[in-house]
Amino acid sequence: MSLPLLPTSLVGSYAQPDWLIDRPKLAGRFPPRVRAKELWRVAPEFLDAAQDDATLLAIRDQERAGLDIITDGEMRRESYSNRFATALDGVDIDNPGTALDRSGHPNPVPRVAGKVRRRHAVEVRDVQFLRANTDRTIKMTVPGPFTMSQQAQNDFYGDEEELALDYAAAVNAEIKDLFAAGADIVQIDEPYMQARPEKARRYGIKALNRALDGVTGTTAVHICFGYAAIIHQRPSGYSFLPELEGTAVRQVSIETAQSGLDCAVLERLASKTIILGVLDLSDMTIESPRTVADRIRRALPHAGAERIVVAPDCGLKYLPRDVAYGKMCAMVEGARMVRRELGG
Repeated sequence: MSLPLLPTSLVGSYAQPDWLIDRPKLAGRFPPRVRAKELWRVAPEFLDAAQDDATLLAIRDQERAGLDIITDGEMRRESYSNRFATALDGVDIDNPGTALDRSGHPNPVPRVAGKVRRRHAVEVRDVQFLRANTDRTIKMTVPGPFTMSQQAQNDFYGDEEELALDYAAAVNAEIKDLFAAGADIVQIDEPYMQARPEKARRYGIKALNRALDGVTGTTAVHICFGYAAIIHQRPSGYSFLPELEGTAVRQVSIETAQSGLDCAVLERLASKTIILGVLDLSDMTIESPRTVADRIRRALPHAGAERIVVAPDCGLKYLPRDVAYGKMCAMVEGARMVRRELGG
């Protein structure tokens, strides 16, 4: 399916229904790094079917709002990273470790007790289900190797870089399987590149390129300042962004709405498509299409419309569902306004 000028997309997650997950409990803690099965409201024997039903709702909401690129809403995930990270060999999930979250708080995390390897595909059925239930362009997300290496207690590797590169090999195998299963775009989530830029420069870029080795499909990387529901303060600019120009990734997802980012930095990513965050997820007021259009226009002097995808700042996971849906609709209409102005 061909995409219009300024196509619209989610970053990844959509708001999960209250009947599926305990949303107050989810919001009252940091995003889980180990499994958090207590968050699910549905009995284990019915959970797969319930997650499928919720995924259908997420797909239909995105289609109804008019999005051009559809995700599965990450309905099957307790967090963006833990479903994949806890499915790997070498990770002891029964005896978790501890690591500092990006806010500086200790959080239970997977404990690396052996060599990290991907035992089997983790999200292939997810992308097959998504492909079977929409005829629009589809995107699937995977956690990035650098971020997973920061969300683990390393009790095996003598070198953090070696750990990140083994995570990268696992992500690489998963990405290739996701494209083979029908994904049009695969996005790697690397928020910790922004949170820990020195380490990201030292070995994070190397790990990201290893994860992309031999991949021929359209790939994206998402970096951000953290979920607005969890991390309340925003810096005025990224501590790590221009470095991504030198990577093999095709698209870079950034947030500009809540932070009021100076979009001149986009000129440092001249070869990349920009997934432009234009929805402020700290504000439960639904933006007007005009506000969204203004946020898109702000980027145009620095990145041509032909290489912008319009999106929220981050995932919609923590928003009330009606707010998430309303913001999606405003985003689509704001993009249409600018598209009409540009004659696209």
